[in-house]
Amino acid sequence: MKKLLAGSGLLLSTITTAMAADTIKIATFNVSMEALNYLPKGERGQVVPSGNELTTALNSQHQQIKNIAEIIQRVNPDILLLNEFDRTDNNAIALQKFLTSYLAKSQQGQTPVNYPYFYQGPVNTGVKAAIDINGDGQITSPQDTYGFGYFPGHFGMALLSKFPIDHTNIRTFQKFKWQDMPNALKPMQSNSEQGYYSDATWQELRLSSKSHWDIPVIVDNKTVHVLASHPTPPVFDGPEDRNGKRNHDEIRFWQDYISGDAGSYIYDDNGQKGAMKNKAPFVIMGDLNASTTDGDANKDGIGNLIEHPAVNDPMPMSDGGKASKPDNQNARYHTAHWGMRADYVLPSTFGWTLTDSGVFWPTQNSPLYRLIDSRAASSDHRLVWVELSLK
Repeated sequence: MKKLLAGSGLLLSTITTAMAADTIKIATFNVSMEALNYLPKGERGQVVPSGNELTTALNSQHQQIKNIAEIIQRVNPDILLLNEFDRTDNNAIALQKFLTSYLAKSQQGQTPVNYPYFYQGPVNTGVKAAIDINGDGQITSPQDTYGFGYFPGHFGMALLSKFPIDHTNIRTFQKFKWQDMPNALKPMQSNSEQGYYSDATWQELRLSSKSHWDIPVIVDNKTVHVLASHPTPPVFDGPEDRNGKRNHDEIRFWQDYISGDAGSYIYDDNGQKGAMKNKAPFVIMGDLNASTTDGDANKDGIGNLIEHPAVNDPMPMSDGGKASKPDNQNARYHTAHWGMRADYVLPSTFGWTLTDSGVFWPTQNSPLYRLIDSRAASSDHRLVWVELSLK
């Protein structure tokens, strides 16, 4: 049963009796379904995306999208977060097209999968700030946007679920300001006590490069919280390390949010203050763009989150990842083709029993290797899943 939320244009699902489940599979997948990925190779870096690229690709029965749908059908998660799925309008038309024309139709003989409940809220990518962030005297995209993107919703997120979503109690933190985080890692000029950003800019910058979402999902008549985000890559900057510091603090946000009084400073987009107020089970998930062992991130951010006493790290692994970088002892845990663990599904230590986990990364001798043999085949990230049962 579904209804159209008055005034929003968003197709939302009503709360119905939750389906029963002995175990549920929760997954995250950076699907690279963003505009730049669908520009002709010769135009990348030369043509500004219009925002219609994903819709056009969806309408063409695009092979990359078919492969992504096949991967999802093979893993068959019950709750799935998509990163880098463009949000091009307020009606989630592209997302509904993906649901109905790809996931709900068999790919290579696989059983179709249906997600009657979904959420795709606005993000900061491509949203122009009212200030000249880079100080060049003009406000342009993507240089002066709250999150790097060529149009609002570029590199967006979406949550798909087989269980009802409690839309009334979703909390979003898109507009939370970076400066309002106590002890934020403020970027500074090299060898100087002066901030990298002007005072006016620092006062306006938002913390989240996309958004942070707390989405309650009803499983077996119990509420579980999906804590979803996609922090900025900690690269593409200079000695001030502005992206590295932002990545650290975007990850630290969840550490504070699940820590009671430590998150008392947090406010959501409706003005409600405070961190999580109950001990409901949660799962932190998304492309966090950080690793404790590989890559260029400030490793304290992801390390402190993983080591939080309320967080369980299943450390999903794959044979394909291990074989891809035979000289790297961490490769079995990698989730990105360039050799890093970037994508996470981190359940709470309470409320759940962990039963299994994995990364969809077939080895080269597998007939399924065709699904991941290049970014053009599906994505430069792998689907990461965790199987849990509610205690």
